Amino acid sequence: MTGGILTLAVAGSAIPATAGGQPPSTETTQELPTFSLDLATTAAQSADATQQAALGYQLQDQQEQAAGKAKVEAKKAKTEAERKAKETKERAERAAAKQAAAAEKAREQQRVSRTSERTTLSTTSTNNNSSSNSAPTGTTTAPQTETPPVSSGSGNTAQLISFLKAQVGKAYIPGAMGPSSYDCSGLTSVAFRQVGVTLPRVSQDQSAFGTQVSLSNLQPGDILYWGSSGSAYHVAVYIGGGQFIGAQNSGTGVVQRDMSYDMPTGAVRVL
Repeated sequence: MTGGILTLAVAGSAIPATAGGQPPSTETTQELPTFSLDLATTAAQSADATQQAALGYQLQDQQEQAAGKAKVEAKKAKTEAERKAKETKERAERAAAKQAAAAEKAREQQRVSRTSERTTLSTTSTNNNSSSNSAPTGTTTAPQTETPPVSSGSGNTAQLISFLKAQVGKAYIPGAMGPSSYDCSGLTSVAFRQVGVTLPRVSQDQSAFGTQVSLSNLQPGDILYWGSSGSAYHVAVYIGGGQFIGAQNSGTGVVQRDMSYDMPTGAVRVL
């Protein structure tokens, strides 16, 4: 076999001998298949497939890394946006509370001013009347002051309850006094200011303010408290019909509920 050519010698008895006495030989050549090219092609294809698979895995890994990084960045961006939104909301609430406090202070100053003017007018009128009337020599008449008129209880109560109902659904935030959020004593303080009554700021003091009344003798506008008088931990306002309105907690906010929901300990009347 040479160069892929295999030479075969075939001898047969039927073949006549040549002049030398030797039978002639017949050589048959056949070309064997060449496997080297096919093997090279297959190996190349296998290597190419392996490379393609490796590239595919590499691309998939890069895509997964990019997706994971994008997810982390999106989560960071969301957290930052929520933080900024919360800060903005808190700033707005503080600003609104400050504005409400300033407005309330202005109203209180106006009320004090009107009271002072009425007192001055009453004193002047009394002095004039004393001067025009004859009086024994050496006798002096003490100036009298006029008690500022007070709105009727029913009018005060209706205004109070109307304000409270308008606050239902707003948020509960410790220390807040409106206008978008309250704590329990903050709500009662602001509500009673609407009808000219200044309450102590905290629940403990509000529970001892005014006249103690029995729960069986409640009237709309009475302040309900939970705990003991002078050390209560929660307050709300009775609005009639066995119901109250109060800033309950951070989960419920300002609600209107039946007294059976949470029976108070006692009540005080300030109207």
